[in-house]
Amino acid sequence: MAFMRTHGIAAAAAAMSTMKFCRECNNILYPKEEKDRRLLLFACRNCEHQEVSESKCVYRNEVAHAAGERTQVLQDVASDPTLPRTKTVRCGACGHGEAVFFQATARGEEGMTLFFVCCNLTCAHRWRE
Repeated sequence: MAFMRTHGIAAAAAAMSTMKFCRECNNILYPKEEKDRRLLLFACRNCEHQEVSESKCVYRNEVAHAAGERTQVLQDVASDPTLPRTKTVRCGACGHGEAVFFQATARGEEGMTLFFVCCNLTCAHRWRE
């Protein structure tokens, strides 16, 4: 089982785009488009060396979020001065009378949902309507 996990990671790493270096002078190769031949090249800015790209992928950025990061973002929302606030709702957890609100799509649902976050920084309870 450990072999399969390691092998899977190695396969994923191999599929990702990597930095390329010039065979002539060892400087970084930069992506360059050759429009007339519809080719993607990697070119050296130092010695004019060029090579045809093996892949159409120039850069790949994979972002992995931990569950705690998403929760933290919602907690920080209460102190965001750019979001609208309301004093017409009460927090169900602490009874505080002010909340920040915003619209977003809820997971697995269609349309927009109105979310509230309690402005009591020690509470930061979240709810939706």
